[in-house]
Amino acid sequence: MTAHSSTSTDFTLRTLPKADRVEELRRQMAAIPGRSVEPATPMSLAVPASKPAAASAESILRLLPVAPAFAKLLPRGGLPRGSVVSVTGARSVLVSLVAEVTGSGGHAAVIGLPQFGLLSAVEMGADLTKCALIPESGADSVDVAAVLLDGMDLVVLGLGGMAVSPSRARAVVARARSKGSVLVVTEGRWDGADVRIDSRVCGYDGLGEGHGRVKGVRLDVEVSGRGFRPRSSRLDLGISKGVVGWSEYTEELAASLQPLREAL
Repeated sequence: MTAHSSTSTDFTLRTLPKADRVEELRRQMAAIPGRSVEPATPMSLAVPASKPAAASAESILRLLPVAPAFAKLLPRGGLPRGSVVSVTGARSVLVSLVAEVTGSGGHAAVIGLPQFGLLSAVEMGADLTKCALIPESGADSVDVAAVLLDGMDLVVLGLGGMAVSPSRARAVVARARSKGSVLVVTEGRWDGADVRIDSRVCGYDGLGEGHGRVKGVRLDVEVSGRGFRPRSSRLDLGISKGVVGWSEYTEELAASLQPLREAL
C-alpha cells in the first residue's frame, strides 16, 4: 500500500461493506515489507475483559524518530512506541512526524486528513512509498486506525471534530501498546494522551524583505505529557541548502541575520 495507491485504497474502503473493511486493510498491509501482521481475526473495539498483553521490553525502549528540534523537547528524544500523541495547531508538525518516520525506513498511515501536505512531506525528507493515505474514512475512522496499528509504525488520525469516548479510546490504546505503534490524533478530542504537542504560528520570514514570498514560518511549540513537566521552544521552519527543516529560534540568531536582511 503506497502513496501512489492511496486513491484506489480510499475508493476500495468506501465501496466495501463495513464488515469487510478490516479484511481488506489486513490484506493490503500483508504486502508491506518489514512489519508482521497477525492472522486475520474479527476485531472488536470493546475493552478486553482481560488485561492486554504488555509491549515487549524492546518495544518500550524503542522510539520513533523526530526532528532534532523536537527531540530536545521530548524526555527521551523521540516518540515512545505504544503511546498516543495529541497534536494541535500547525499542520506542519504532523507533516514533520510522518517525514521523519518514513524517511528513516518506517511505515506510516494518514487517515481523515484530505489536505495533508504531501509536497511538504517530501521536502522534509518523507518516503511516500512507505506512507498509506486514507483521506476519507467517514464514521469508521477510529476503527480504521485501530486496524492499521497492526502494521504501521505511525498512524496519524484526523478526528474531524469528533470526541472519542474513554472506553473506545482505551481499546485503541491497548492495541497500540501491544503492537508497539504510535497513534497521533488531531482535530478532535482524545482524553488521556501520553504526549501533547501544541503549536501556534507566531511569525514569518520573507514577507517584509521586498519580494512578498514566505521563506519560513516561526512556531511557539509546547510539549507536555505524563511524567514530565511541559517544555516549550520557538522553532523556525525554513529552507537550508535546498532542504526544508526545523531550527531552534534564538534572539542571537535573529540579531545575526538582521544586517543581511537590511542589505537585501
